[in-house]
Amino acid sequence: MSDLIQTVDMDSWKERAEWYQQQLLHNYYNAETGIMNQWYPQENSPADENFYYWWQAHVIDVLVDGLERTGSQGYADRIRELSRSLRAYNGGTYSHNYYDDMEWAALALLRAYKVTGEEEYKLAVLELWEDIKTAWNDHFGGGMAWKKDQRDYKNTPANAPAAILAARLYGLFQDEKDLNWAERIYEWNKAHLVDPATGFVWDGINRQGDGEIDYDWEFTYCQGVFLGAALELYLNTGNSKYAADARRTSEACIGRLCDADTRMLPDEGIDDTGLFKGILIRYWVQLYRQIPEQEQVREIILRNAGRLWESGLNKQLGLCSPSWEKAPELPVQLSVQLSGLMLLEAAAVVQEKCG
Repeated sequence: MSDLIQTVDMDSWKERAEWYQQQLLHNYYNAETGIMNQWYPQENSPADENFYYWWQAHVIDVLVDGLERTGSQGYADRIRELSRSLRAYNGGTYSHNYYDDMEWAALALLRAYKVTGEEEYKLAVLELWEDIKTAWNDHFGGGMAWKKDQRDYKNTPANAPAAILAARLYGLFQDEKDLNWAERIYEWNKAHLVDPATGFVWDGINRQGDGEIDYDWEFTYCQGVFLGAALELYLNTGNSKYAADARRTSEACIGRLCDADTRMLPDEGIDDTGLFKGILIRYWVQLYRQIPEQEQVREIILRNAGRLWESGLNKQLGLCSPSWEKAPELPVQLSVQLSGLMLLEAAAVVQEKCG
């Protein structure tokens, strides 16, 4: 156990992120399946628990963060092993009933391809993209369905990541059809699920078959992926309207979801929502990289990371809480652990960028 805690007093966010990457591997890796367990300790996992495919996609994503930060072959090896193991565990395919799950797998694998150049990732992404495009249908004038057996429910989690993916595919391979997909998906999402008065992003429409928008579902996740889609389109088109959209949604998110005094993001609980803050943080980093004058985004990232490091970690076990302001209680879900890791990796990026 001493090896796990010897670096916790280091001041560099890079060192802290690396330490926490090792805690993820130590606490969650399952040598039998080749992917991560969904709980620590694993014996606390419910017997009838669902398999959360998309959490494993985010494991790949944070491993790519580690690879970009270090250039270490060890990260490249882990990405290869985990992606192949995920496909095997999922029945020998990346295809899934949930379109948003496939989108997250494709986004992670596309990043892995961009960093490593390994062709198997590119082929997997293109295979996924063909499946993902079948989500588009005419219910509510277009948009991507959330899942294959509920095609009349449309939400931001299925649309904004698809727009990010399409725009990134265009950026890499310059196929105009991909850019057209990105713009079309984005515009549907903006027209149907973004508050025109504020830029705040709602979750979905018609979840219960009543044609209603879930106005009371106010999630960090939706703000993050929508502003991420806007930024990707801004990067690939140069059209300033997308940058304006990203800034507007970010400001709405800060005003509505961050504590006015502490600037802390909310505790959104466990299960899938345990991942939501980390996703917002990932795309806030992109916002700060592309539009550096967004200084308050950097300040909020570092404020949240500082509080997590000081108060939200069990440093003996290398675990975090859904609240970044208080130490965790066991057991801790993988989703929650991943959000904390995304935050530390983000702090490493913004610290390096500005010192």
